[in-house]
Amino acid sequence: MAWGQNISEPCLLKTGIGCPAVSAGDEAEMGVMSTVSSGQHTRPMCYLLLLMILQLGLHTAEGVWPLPQTLISSTERFHLSPQAFYFGYGRQSAAQQGCSVLDAAFKRYFALIFPDYTSGRWNLFSDKNEKDGTLPFNVDKQFTVEVSVDHNDCDGYPNESSSERYNLSVFSGRASLKAVTVWGALRGLESFSQLVYQDDFGSYFVNKTDIKDFPRFQFRGILLDTSRHYLPVQAILKTLDAMAYSKFNVFHWHIVDDPSFPYQSRTFPDLSSKGAFHPMTHIYTQSDVRRVISHARMRGIRVLPEFDSPGHTKSWGKGQPDLLTPCYKGGIPSGTFGPINPALPSTYHFMATLFKEVSVVFPDSYIHLGGDEVDFSCWKSNPYVRAFMQKMGFGSDFTKLEAFYMENIVNITSALNKTSIVWQDVFDYHERRSSLSVVEVWREGCYLCEVRRVAKAGLRVILASPWYLDLPGPTHNWARYYTVWPLAFKGTEEQKKLVIGGEVCMWGEYVDATNLTPRLWPRASAAAERLWSDEKQTSNVDMAFPRLQDFRCKLVRRGIQAEPLYVGHCKQEYQGI
Repeated sequence: MAWGQNISEPCLLKTGIGCPAVSAGDEAEMGVMSTVSSGQHTRPMCYLLLLMILQLGLHTAEGVWPLPQTLISSTERFHLSPQAFYFGYGRQSAAQQGCSVLDAAFKRYFALIFPDYTSGRWNLFSDKNEKDGTLPFNVDKQFTVEVSVDHNDCDGYPNESSSERYNLSVFSGRASLKAVTVWGALRGLESFSQLVYQDDFGSYFVNKTDIKDFPRFQFRGILLDTSRHYLPVQAILKTLDAMAYSKFNVFHWHIVDDPSFPYQSRTFPDLSSKGAFHPMTHIYTQSDVRRVISHARMRGIRVLPEFDSPGHTKSWGKGQPDLLTPCYKGGIPSGTFGPINPALPSTYHFMATLFKEVSVVFPDSYIHLGGDEVDFSCWKSNPYVRAFMQKMGFGSDFTKLEAFYMENIVNITSALNKTSIVWQDVFDYHERRSSLSVVEVWREGCYLCEVRRVAKAGLRVILASPWYLDLPGPTHNWARYYTVWPLAFKGTEEQKKLVIGGEVCMWGEYVDATNLTPRLWPRASAAAERLWSDEKQTSNVDMAFPRLQDFRCKLVRRGIQAEPLYVGHCKQEYQGI
């Protein structure tokens, strides 16, 4: 093409939509690169080139969601054949074949990269690689993804300080993926899988690409509520799959609440046998919990359990006598119960025993203690609670009573080497804030004002307020979850570093397995990019829309029932019906 011969400068796109791929015969003539990185500006030549290629009807290279920190994509592309595609470990990699996390990921991503290939070939390593660990490059048209990590954390769990940084380079016959940890390698594999595309004849291609990437925030979570509606284990596992596609790394399991107690405790089996919707069908056994944790681990996702108290505990009282506060009316018990009784020593013995079990079952170093929306009316009605308050010098200030309770629970979990997270209510009424570690901001209004207050107090912050996705709403309102600026408050750099991330919340009043997936996706993916990507590169909704539309089609192709963003179609429509 004569029009491509005089183009010598790179074209720079802030949007992350690379310059389009062209036919193999044109690749040698066109030395055009597209670049995404912080602080770069769009050059007019790229738009002219993009327009000309689109007018010619040529295939454009696919993008990556969330947008990497730096992405350089060329029009040069390489054909991929599933029969000649391999994964391998670099010679210097700390992890080698036999690494459970990466070996499983290779199988999983082979199926995602080649969804039409059904031969069932799971030998993803070449024979030579199996024998001596080396990677063969002398076979015609062979393509190998070579993975190298600095640390062998194959048998561990991701944690709050795990690096997810990776570098990915794609060139002829090979892709090189380098990461500090296996968790970073997983993020790189996800990005590589999104770079692969099919032409109209079903052939697979990947463009020459260079990515340097890391998350903006360390904590990128999704909360599922399994108390208000029971979610089958399979629905949770499918959500974990979709989370990995958007590079979320924390599953906040709001496992119990007022309506039901589905967690089957080894120590207190009556909690679920009497507190679940059904003691056999609507529970999470120890085996179920292990399965969820294992599934999450293999995708680099932490599982953060929440046992919310002293409020939101009506279901607890069904299986644990004398735990909840008896409510009084006219000086006598009314037969109803309120929050957990903070005046009894037996309360803290029970909570210590329960959390000792929970700390063993859930390996993550974080645990969510709740502490929100405590109704004081029952405590106020109970003469024994009021007498306890006078004894403790709390007077009639029930926020001091709740603070006393929460401080005891925080101390219990601290003794178990767990870092506690609490909802912002605890911070708001807590005078001795030094005992707190992480505060989750969830209330509406000026939520950044609250973020600022928490950070100013020297505590870590998780932001959830703008990302409540459980309420019904049109999919096109995804932009409201995208145009969130978590650090747009007045504060020092040190204070802003205390904002460790954010969380999408899917409460269960109106959500069960029938509508969970379409209500979450692709709107949650908008929040995912805000939490992963550079804010300056991803501030434009109009630029993000076609990328999110494309990513939504990727989710559909992978069996995720993500709602459409607007009128249109996916090349491969959802096949699960």
